[in-house]
Amino acid sequence: MHGSISSHIGRLGRTIRTQAGEVRGQPRDETGVLAFKGIPYAAPPVGPLRWRAPQPPEPWRGVRDALAFGAASLSSLENDSRPGPRAEDCLTLNVWTSAQHADEKRPVMAWIHGGGFQFGSSANPATDGRLLAAQGVVVVSFNYRLGIFGFLAHPELDADAPSGNYGLQDQLAALRWVKANIAAFGGDPDNVTLFGESAGAMAVGLLMASPLARGLFHKAIAQSGAFWDGRHGPLQTYDEARARGLAFARRQGGASIAALRSMPAEQLNAAALWNFARDHVTQAFSPSIDHHLVPNAPARRFLRGEQMHIPLLAGWNGAEEFPFMSQALPHHEAQAFRAAAEALFGTDRLAEFLKLYPADTDAQANASAAALAGDMVIGEQCWQALSLHRSRTRAPVYGYHFVHTSPYTPIASHVTEIPFVFGTLTPQRVIGCAAPPDEADRALARSMMRYWVNFARSGDPNGSGLPPWPAYDESDVVQILGNSIEARPNPHARRFRFLGSFRENGVLPMRWRADLAC
Repeated sequence: MHGSISSHIGRLGRTIRTQAGEVRGQPRDETGVLAFKGIPYAAPPVGPLRWRAPQPPEPWRGVRDALAFGAASLSSLENDSRPGPRAEDCLTLNVWTSAQHADEKRPVMAWIHGGGFQFGSSANPATDGRLLAAQGVVVVSFNYRLGIFGFLAHPELDADAPSGNYGLQDQLAALRWVKANIAAFGGDPDNVTLFGESAGAMAVGLLMASPLARGLFHKAIAQSGAFWDGRHGPLQTYDEARARGLAFARRQGGASIAALRSMPAEQLNAAALWNFARDHVTQAFSPSIDHHLVPNAPARRFLRGEQMHIPLLAGWNGAEEFPFMSQALPHHEAQAFRAAAEALFGTDRLAEFLKLYPADTDAQANASAAALAGDMVIGEQCWQALSLHRSRTRAPVYGYHFVHTSPYTPIASHVTEIPFVFGTLTPQRVIGCAAPPDEADRALARSMMRYWVNFARSGDPNGSGLPPWPAYDESDVVQILGNSIEARPNPHARRFRFLGSFRENGVLPMRWRADLAC
């Protein structure tokens, strides 16, 4: 193991000594940013290390090139056509910095990608950290184990430690790497903002609620996610996760963990593929309450004030439902929608529900089903996180609602805010749009980048020349990020309060799992 960490700065390239060895990054680009890609933050989780806690990377001699993204985790998404290499050996991270010297102590922004804990990659062009780093922060992104590789629980695995949340353990290992090494890249290990979107945002919430993450990050940004609940129902229990693991092993002929570890990764992955449109999310291998890293449902820990008391910025988009309509209540006919709503929310609450989600006609039912799906998948849990964090801590809290539309972004769907946060303005393929951005898009991206960077720097997104963003309080005012930027009362407050009234001790009803799988 190398002792001291040092850096050698050059205008055209850079070599940095990490605890495991030296890495050589890409030369400075036209914005003055250096990029280091594919740095191992843990040993390859293969062979005997499959389904074990991440181990330190093996030190290397000489200089290791850090010029290309590492492989993403094998994807559990059926028919996943996203580009880029995938492998079980996936525990690498990337760093972007425009620092000139190692002692600059710039704020650090560590990104967790989304993908339902089943797919995704830190190599997504939309999340390239170069333009954010040019704003004076150090940006880190990383891959982590997904699907069956990241979240298999099984009684045989409990001899080592509580099993099932290896993907979350990877995220902690990446943050420990940041704490140990980021100063050499000009970053401040004591000023780390953890940010993520969708499952990445839910991971932010899970880690905020985990005692094992304390001290590894100091601010949090949750984009379109907060807790692993909503349409998912409550987080699966440890017994449920182990039962799923045992059932999977039986489908492989009653295989032991030793036998499963000997299976080729591609064969194992093929046996665990998950269909986003057909299968309910609780059929996938995903986080569980292991009473260790995840001691309880995160929403319950937020309710009790047991989460980290750190600044939080969180919000949701105007049309979160766009990718999730396969999980919506029956919505092609008003009568079917009303009947499904009555079964889910109860006869005594149906009239109240229909005032918020009207269904007098088939067209109304379709629109209401879409709004309900977005609220249940994402919106209500974001609102809960804002409300609970504000009321249970003294830390600053800021809420937003992204509603921007343009030819480039014709609908403010799930994930469409990401290119604005990173300034990349890559094509919005999730909504099937390839239109180029216009000046209004670029102006909003500049503002959102500044808000996010300001928050990472000080815990307050406000800054000179930006529309004022008030802290979130009992008035339920959020920053509307759209064709104009202004603070307004939460437009969905009544809907969120209705859905939130079904939480019991912070947790949503168990029946929501099955009833949403329509």
